[in-house]
Amino acid sequence: MLSKKMLKASIQYLIITLISFLILQSILILMHEFTHSTTAWLLGCKHDPLEIVWGNPLLMTGWDEGVHYSKLFPVRGNILEAVIGTMPLLLHAVLIILGLLLLKTKGVRRQRWSFHLIFWFIIANLMELTAYILMRPFAPNGDTGHFNRGLNISPWFLFIIGTLLLIYTIHYICSRVLPVMYSLFAGSNQLSRWLILSLTAFIIFLWGSGLRVIFYLYPDPQWKFGLLGPAGFIILLILYRPRVNSTDTNS
Repeated sequence: MLSKKMLKASIQYLIITLISFLILQSILILMHEFTHSTTAWLLGCKHDPLEIVWGNPLLMTGWDEGVHYSKLFPVRGNILEAVIGTMPLLLHAVLIILGLLLLKTKGVRRQRWSFHLIFWFIIANLMELTAYILMRPFAPNGDTGHFNRGLNISPWFLFIIGTLLLIYTIHYICSRVLPVMYSLFAGSNQLSRWLILSLTAFIIFLWGSGLRVIFYLYPDPQWKFGLLGPAGFIILLILYRPRVNSTDTNS
């Protein structure tokens, strides 16, 4: 039975997580756009790496790296377009790997708020990769579009290989990392466990990808890729629903 203490603890952690994530999301957006612009500058395709188009950090709209791809790369098959377009995606992948390695260390596991920040930063990066690789692999522009166009390859390559890697990463996080999150921030509080899982699934599949693709791309036929978001959200909740172990203690 859920006690008032457990309900209060769940609400408190929910508020802390939402505030933390919005801050981390804003940092990530800046890193994403400046990675584009800095890469373009280093390759001689942009005069000022600090010149980007600023947007809304909450809704993640209106942002642009300020790289004029159509003028710089009028035809397919220019590898510089692929490098500039996908360097932020490579950055997200590296940050996820480094974050997961940090979460395995005893030092981070002893400092639960460090674990908290690193975990949600990983989820923010995973959100970005899911949005581009799973939801927008066939887009004619955007990061994946520039990758496919620059290398002059089929979008199916990135979609299939990228999706398999995403599935593996999500499985690893849900099976190996989430139990530690439950232990540190939920204990035997099932509501807190469900909140952590639901927020994780919502951010990965809906917040930065599914809902945005559905509402922003419609009526373009590619809006249908956004339907993978609700499907992924539901599947994650079913497959990785939290279970209380007898050794758990209240948070």
